Amino acid sequence: MFASLFAVLAPVFIVAGIGFAWARAGLEYPTTFIARIVMMVGTPALVLSTLSRTELDPGAFTSMALACLLCTLGMAIAALLVCRLSGMHWRVLTPAFMFPNTGNMGLPISLYAFGEHGLALAVAFFLTLSIVQFTVGMAISGTAASLKALLRNPIVISLAGALPIISLDVELPRWLANTGDLLGGMTIPLMLLTLGVSLASIRLQHVRSGLVLGGLRIVLGAGMGWAVGTLLGLQGLERAVLVVQSAMPVAVFNYLMAVRANREPEQVANLVMCSTVLSFAWLPAVLAWWM
Repeated sequence: MFASLFAVLAPVFIVAGIGFAWARAGLEYPTTFIARIVMMVGTPALVLSTLSRTELDPGAFTSMALACLLCTLGMAIAALLVCRLSGMHWRVLTPAFMFPNTGNMGLPISLYAFGEHGLALAVAFFLTLSIVQFTVGMAISGTAASLKALLRNPIVISLAGALPIISLDVELPRWLANTGDLLGGMTIPLMLLTLGVSLASIRLQHVRSGLVLGGLRIVLGAGMGWAVGTLLGLQGLERAVLVVQSAMPVAVFNYLMAVRANREPEQVANLVMCSTVLSFAWLPAVLAWWM
């Protein structure tokens, strides 16, 4: 069991660790360029490539999308309750609870733990969460959000292209499938490197509150995933991917939105770092339950 867990988590931690060490060494890393090419080219290609070559039932895709929406709503309610108890501003804590790191960490872990089919389900969760984050999430955090910007988002465009492929079982031309595989293959390594670089640039304050609230986020997330999976009658792989994706730490993108809105970015950075560190101990326990 330990060997299996190590094989799943080691690549994620090692590649993120390389990014962390790279930034700490003061070496140049074009974060803006990498983030843009991952969002505009790599991730859409990964979505198209993964969903086109995986036999994913449209019903399973829809169930995972619905489960994601319910988990996000449940975590929003939980965040509002925690805000009343902790005294934190709801615009600071609510996005952190609602939007876990289902991209940089969730996709690689789902791939290594559950294979291509698990990755396809994780992509369905990630896509749904991204749409909510780029609309509702930006509105909550106080940054601008518009329907036009959402419709122009390459990830949303790739989803629109992938849905007919799933529902109609269309086979891509070999040249397009190979191109998607090639471009999509760069996405996960670059995501992990950028995660490590981003964590290295975050300064911690009030570590104790970050550990408490960050730990609460990942524990409640796992519980919410389990509860929603039970409610929807999800079984086996679908429920496993749902719980793992829901149990991810606070996404780095929440910190970027807090900086943009100038809404306590140090507190959000604290939640990102502490929850990510705690996930290194928590995720093996979650995966051990399902593997």
